Amino acid sequence: MNFKASIVGFAVAAALSAQVFAADAIKVGLSGPFTGGSAPMGTSMRDGVKLAAQEINAKGGINGRKIELIERDDEAKNERGVQVSQELINKEKVVATLGYINTGVSLASQRFYQEAKIPVLNNVATGSIVTHQFDDQPDNYVFRTSANDTIQSGMIVKEVVDKRKYTKIAILADSTNYGQLGREDVEKALAAKGLKAVAVEKYNIKDVDMTPQLLKAKEAGAQVVVTYGIGPELAQIANGMVKLGWKVPMIGSWTLSMGNFIDNAGPNAEGALMPQTFIQEPNTPKRKAFIEAYQKAYKVDRIPSPVSAAQGYDSMYLLAAAIKQAGNTEGPKIREALENLKDPVEGVITVYNKPYTHNDHEAITANIPVIGTVKGGRVVYAYEEDKKVGGEVRTKAAKAAPAAKAPAKEKAK
Repeated sequence: MNFKASIVGFAVAAALSAQVFAADAIKVGLSGPFTGGSAPMGTSMRDGVKLAAQEINAKGGINGRKIELIERDDEAKNERGVQVSQELINKEKVVATLGYINTGVSLASQRFYQEAKIPVLNNVATGSIVTHQFDDQPDNYVFRTSANDTIQSGMIVKEVVDKRKYTKIAILADSTNYGQLGREDVEKALAAKGLKAVAVEKYNIKDVDMTPQLLKAKEAGAQVVVTYGIGPELAQIANGMVKLGWKVPMIGSWTLSMGNFIDNAGPNAEGALMPQTFIQEPNTPKRKAFIEAYQKAYKVDRIPSPVSAAQGYDSMYLLAAAIKQAGNTEGPKIREALENLKDPVEGVITVYNKPYTHNDHEAITANIPVIGTVKGGRVVYAYEEDKKVGGEVRTKAAKAAPAAKAPAKEKAK
């Protein structure tokens, strides 16, 4: 009887221990499109986050607690994103969420995190408004680890106008929030240089014939096509130009690096240019380890969306650092810690040294991304000078100090 009692006792203790562990795990939401046209971004981001969480858990977790990722496919649909956010907050009781690939989904969904005072780290969505949606409120629970569209549009226009001297520019953007907000940013950047696009055309997700839009751009005498969309439709643009016998440079937002653009466009993708926070080159020990771990874990050579994977990976480490510093998992405490991170966080993209403040929730500044180009079915550095210094980690630029106030007498003049 004593032996049996001991066995029963051990079983009960083990069950209780498992329950305690489950209850003690830190639940983190992971929301993105894991199916559909945006899937290369969503799955790459998800898998980058999972790699980071596994590494953190293997080292004992956060303050002795393991990370439990709660994954949800938002399908790149605004209404599904809203449903997912409410489920993660109210049912799963997550302490924070990582994700959002699509700007529209982010803008529709993150208000629930703001209301619940739970941080959300946008690790791919780039719409400039994303981190400013709640600027009218005392505290902002929305953070970002991607290069926003103000940064990207500036880089695109610099490439098109300053480097390549094009003056006749066509813009083709999809009809989503991402495409249209990005188009607005490009038009603003062009206007700052005294230029206006000769053609501005819109298309829908799943459109397979871009002939009408491309003909208008061609007839307007466009020297270059600037794009804001995602992989499948971008491939239709590249292929459509070839069908028309009209091939001009294609320069656009970072999504021209998506695997389903490169694969679906094939040779027609060659030479496309885009801003990139991360290019799949093992030029630092951290990047080498990350690339090899990703390839081994997911049995791939080319990461479907290297930028998404790297930004997802880094977002997990930033959140972990904040929770560790906060000493608990209360939303306001995690937000405060993110805004005042004391120790640098070594990521794949950069070393994050005080990446956020109360009024600045952007981890990436304009000096960090480089221009990439499609070559041989993958994205590489567009410029040799960037490749040569690729192993030098670019860190966040300090904001310029405000101009000193003039003395009272000077003001009166």
